[in-house]
Amino acid sequence: MGDVVISFAAPGDVDDIHRLEHASFPAPWRRSFFDSELIASGRFNLVAKREGAVVGYLFAMWFLDEMHVNKIAVDETMRRQGIALQMMERCIHFAENHGIHMISLEVRKSNEGAQDFYRFLKFEPTYVRSRYYPDGEAAVVMTKKL
Repeated sequence: MGDVVISFAAPGDVDDIHRLEHASFPAPWRRSFFDSELIASGRFNLVAKREGAVVGYLFAMWFLDEMHVNKIAVDETMRRQGIALQMMERCIHFAENHGIHMISLEVRKSNEGAQDFYRFLKFEPTYVRSRYYPDGEAAVVMTKKL
């Protein structure tokens, strides 16, 4: 098995990203959202590839001194191998080097594993958004001050 290479997402990655999005989330983004994010300003979008295949992605946006992680996913067969950690560390490093003072994200209230992962990265639960997801589940908003 080859090593995982993390790079900036490109238009040619969107089909694979969208397939992984559908496999990872009950209410996936439309493909056009990913296309739009790739050309919008103030974006930080990564893919993780192994042997040329997308096995993970991270899509974030920033404005002035705040950043928001919109999406992060890793192929189910590749989880718990440090891929999400590498992508988040690159995101945090980018933020630190660009004058960003806070990073935020939402995570399903039921997803305690993801909340633990973000706590490991020094994100703190800030508040709960009731009925945030299309299925009615609440989201925990987590933030990291830099």
